Amino acid sequence: MTVRRVLILVPTLLLLILLQSYFWVPTYEQQTRGNPNRLNEYIAGSIGDAGLLNPILSADSASSDIESMVFEGLIDRDEELRFRGRLVTSWEIYEEAFFFINESAKIPGLGVSDPQTVVDFIKKAQKTETIDIPNLQDTLANIVSIQVLPPHEFSITRKVQDPKDKSENTTIEINVAAPAEIKLTLKHVDQNLFENLAQLLGKDYFNSFSGTKYLSFHPQVETKKMDTYAREIIPATKHNPILLFHLRPNVKFHDGHVFDAYDVKFTYESIINPKNLSPRIADYEPVKDVEVLDPQTVKIVYKRLYSPAIGTWSIGILPEHLLNSLALKKEAHHHGVDAGTFTMRQSSFNRNPIGCGPFKFNQWKSDQYIALDRFDDYWEGPPNYNRYVYRIIPDLLTQEMEFYAGTIDSYNVQPHQVGRLSTDPRFQNFSGTSFGYTYIGYNMRREPFDDIRIRKALSMAIDVDKIIDYVLYGQGERITGPFIKQTDYYNHNIQPIAYDPKGALKLLAKAGWNRNRAGWLEKNGKKFQFTLITNSGNDLRKAILAVAQDAWKKIGIDVRTDLLEWSVFIQERVDKADFDALILGWQMGIEPDLFQIWHSSQTNPYQLNFVGFKNEEADDLIVKIRQEYNHDKQVRYCHQLHEIIAGQQPYTFLYVGKWTSILDKRIVIKEIDSNGHLYYQKIKPTLTGSYSFHFNKWIKLPEAPHFMDEG
Repeated sequence: MTVRRVLILVPTLLLLILLQSYFWVPTYEQQTRGNPNRLNEYIAGSIGDAGLLNPILSADSASSDIESMVFEGLIDRDEELRFRGRLVTSWEIYEEAFFFINESAKIPGLGVSDPQTVVDFIKKAQKTETIDIPNLQDTLANIVSIQVLPPHEFSITRKVQDPKDKSENTTIEINVAAPAEIKLTLKHVDQNLFENLAQLLGKDYFNSFSGTKYLSFHPQVETKKMDTYAREIIPATKHNPILLFHLRPNVKFHDGHVFDAYDVKFTYESIINPKNLSPRIADYEPVKDVEVLDPQTVKIVYKRLYSPAIGTWSIGILPEHLLNSLALKKEAHHHGVDAGTFTMRQSSFNRNPIGCGPFKFNQWKSDQYIALDRFDDYWEGPPNYNRYVYRIIPDLLTQEMEFYAGTIDSYNVQPHQVGRLSTDPRFQNFSGTSFGYTYIGYNMRREPFDDIRIRKALSMAIDVDKIIDYVLYGQGERITGPFIKQTDYYNHNIQPIAYDPKGALKLLAKAGWNRNRAGWLEKNGKKFQFTLITNSGNDLRKAILAVAQDAWKKIGIDVRTDLLEWSVFIQERVDKADFDALILGWQMGIEPDLFQIWHSSQTNPYQLNFVGFKNEEADDLIVKIRQEYNHDKQVRYCHQLHEIIAGQQPYTFLYVGKWTSILDKRIVIKEIDSNGHLYYQKIKPTLTGSYSFHFNKWIKLPEAPHFMDEG
């Protein structure tokens, strides 16, 4: 009888807690109760607040959600994943390529190698109709113009470590007397240009070019360093791909200032400015120059082959007039701080952003909500919604209740709810497999995580299948590496690390960790102890935290856990690499460029390789992937990189989740046909599963419409 009473009372208590959660937690709706414009505003819920609202500085999903409404990029992808213009009407991609005249090389059939002879030889080959050398004919047909650049002299300096006193730097002056150079303008990028031209000019024409004889050093340096400097300063060949963007006229920022090419150039310069500590810098390092040809035309020249180039210009463009050096200097003086040390990261702009996107910033109450208003002068026409509100609701149960109450318009269904809500006829339902994955990352700068045996043992001790079955309720799949599982870049031949606690203990023993009398692992009298952290407000990560802690405890590792508020977690621990191990996830793009996350140059504060992974072979493959335009070769490099990273286990790769979202059924796409007649369409996801692609056309009706395919 008592047991039955408990069973009855507990749900009642939970109901009271739920009601209190809904009625007593201050919500945006309570501040606007009775608002007759509720149908004209969209309210989203998020477990975490934004960090800062600047697309070149932020690295969290909450900030990105808001930035996508406030800012606009030059391009993005359409429903079929093809690039389309946003702040540009059109663009051209071509190449300028260069090679130095190799005075010591003998061209087949010519002998000499003076500049004009080389030019005439190539032009003659272009006119030859029957060339039976594979691929050479296509390369020659792709050449639009050939130009001789005369010899020229210049000097540069380099600071290097003094070999005698390593605490001091010494300056080396390098005088360069560069030989004549040939410039080729190509219709489109040809990554095999020089490989194919070598079949015409001689197989060793390019690789036998020695730049050291054109350089003189003061003071003198050793031969090996001479060769390194020569390859850097006067390389035998250069690929310079070019993007020429034609900007959309009459686009305005939210303050009325007209957008132009100088804003594009400023955004690039802000990213590469080391003072700003932009996590995006790796995407733009390959850029050699951004040149404003006129206010509506910008030319972007790359230092080398870079296949993901065009996709990087989807980043939101900043207003130069509000963030340039003069504006920052004025702001520093206004705040009474040193203008010399004041950077964009300290600017109030990051909490009061101005872009040229469909919504303009209105208000941000930390840990409560961010409110945006419709921008009536948006170039594509204003959105249907008058207002967009991003509410911070860390508790998922509260989010669910508020969705049912109509105080938020969508809800990301938790795994245990999928069976019940994914087919609920009261709501619009969307589902798919995530473009990303969840993982446990280890700080490889710290012992014992610098030992591959430790990382593998930690992975072997966790039953990931159990996490998928019981934490995710089957709403996930195992993942073994860093690429999107739905793409061919992912190496499906790599098998997940098997759950093997006994094998983990053997590996740990080889690394010197053995159990003491109390059952804890220790080495040289030191207990194996560390802290695993993640962000609060995410019940799945919280559950994984407990599963991992328990699994590692079973093999004798004393693991402490800590849940941190999102902004503290990111800004104080992740950005500063101040952690032992953490649980996080990546949302990925379609391109296979992993430079920012995995290249060894990206391990500094505020960069994204915060686990400190460094591997020379991986670095080489990452660069090859960035420079490869042939899809099959790119896939091959990706598979090799996947194998290396999976073998090194800097992460315990856990799973790629399956997602389900539900949306108020009254929300539809509003369209007007060619005759001016209004009609509504159902919301349908794109190929990537994005159902908010047409968000600017969304509107909420007083009653849910009935569509033909609903019976």
